[in-house]
Amino acid sequence: MAASEPIRVLFAGAEAAPLVKVGGLGDVAGVLPSILPALPEEAREGRTLDVRVVIPYHPTIPRDTPAIRPLLKYKTRYPGGAIITQVYQTELNGIVTYLIDGKPIPKQGGVYSIDTQKDGRKFTFFSLALLELPKALGWPFDILHAQDWHVGVAVHMLAELRKTDPFYAHTHSVFTVHNLPYMGAGTDQAMREFGIPENTDERLPEWGHYQPLPMALSAADIITTVSPTYSREILTPEFGCGLEGFLQARSDSLVGILNGIDLDSINPATDRALVKNYDLTHVADRAPNKKALLDEVGLESDQDLPLLILISRMDHQKGVDVAAGALAEIADLSWQAILLGTGEPGLEEMCRQLERDLPDRLRAVIRFDAVFSRRMYAGGDMLLMPSRYEPCGLAQMMAMRYGCLPVASATGGLRDTISDQADPAESSGFLFEGATIETLAGTLRRALAAYNEQEEWGARRKFAMQQEFSWERSGQEYMRLYLRLVKQSE
Repeated sequence: MAASEPIRVLFAGAEAAPLVKVGGLGDVAGVLPSILPALPEEAREGRTLDVRVVIPYHPTIPRDTPAIRPLLKYKTRYPGGAIITQVYQTELNGIVTYLIDGKPIPKQGGVYSIDTQKDGRKFTFFSLALLELPKALGWPFDILHAQDWHVGVAVHMLAELRKTDPFYAHTHSVFTVHNLPYMGAGTDQAMREFGIPENTDERLPEWGHYQPLPMALSAADIITTVSPTYSREILTPEFGCGLEGFLQARSDSLVGILNGIDLDSINPATDRALVKNYDLTHVADRAPNKKALLDEVGLESDQDLPLLILISRMDHQKGVDVAAGALAEIADLSWQAILLGTGEPGLEEMCRQLERDLPDRLRAVIRFDAVFSRRMYAGGDMLLMPSRYEPCGLAQMMAMRYGCLPVASATGGLRDTISDQADPAESSGFLFEGATIETLAGTLRRALAAYNEQEEWGARRKFAMQQEFSWERSGQEYMRLYLRLVKQSE
């Protein structure tokens, strides 16, 4: 491509907020694409970007949305006969966004299914269809930026198409891993139905030759993870899920880039969910939010008692059992707590039981509630994040912005974003090694002691609220990768 032409990026994933969001993946596809074209000229080296997003037309997206309009139809290859593919177009944050529909994409249900073959057909079709989209548009793209296993087949097949089809000869791929253990296991039958060839990379373990995520890891030009520490952790047996040897062999192409948060919407100065807005120069205005939160859940309103919060998917990875055990362990100390989340029934019941055991100081709120979670950030003093592993994590960034200090295991993005120093003026939270009840309980005792030194606590909170977690910083790092790739074709 000529240096004067825009860099064309197709950003592909299963989710894009606000159209569809199940987890942090939706935030990335919903925000990052709009950041890239608006980067400072020097970050883009004077180049312009044409970034577009593509996701499946999930049944959770209303079909009567006026802003979504039919665009075009084409055929996606399938051994049993081509599948008619309908493409719709809309805009997210000013970015052209395509929704792909076709027979393999269910018309009922959620974004994901417990039926691996059903998801296998859906995302294999989506991967093949999105590769046909630029050709149907007459839009030769330079970069396919794919997110997680759901579009792993697209990365794999792009590498195959580059060998035979001139249209794709200069298209490069960036593959972002949000959570390595989720590899698309159980989708092999669906891939065979679509005639997807196996990956033959001898560096991969044999079981990885026909799973979407390992296939994409082998085929991608550049692999990214969502934090620098996680990019190093997955090179070890503890976090590598059996792929650590392969990833070590590809370490020169592996980059960790921290996710960001939307500073406009995650902002205590403007957040309409709060009873009282505040900022760094008016931190005392946090107090009404704490009172309102305690009143809302039926706990005694006492500003002197530290309020511990947990906002999490109820999942083994997140260490919810560790949090429950540690809170029981420190019941001899004075504190209150609110636990918010939904997920594994056993963990939900563990939280409910803890409320029954500690009815005067703890509430378990078993639901997903994004608005209530922001009120918790604004009213809470400490956020518990005892994750067994955490590729990036966003809750700790949001909590710090609201002046709530994280107490977290030193893993992945938590280690990259939280500073735990002897000097309170350079400390934004509390870290511990190893997600166990004992280590969390010990760190909570340390944090609760620090809370009693209010002048020092104020210094910690000020430092936490000053931390910068913008998407622009992340976007600049991705921009450098894109430039490196396109220069290979110039």
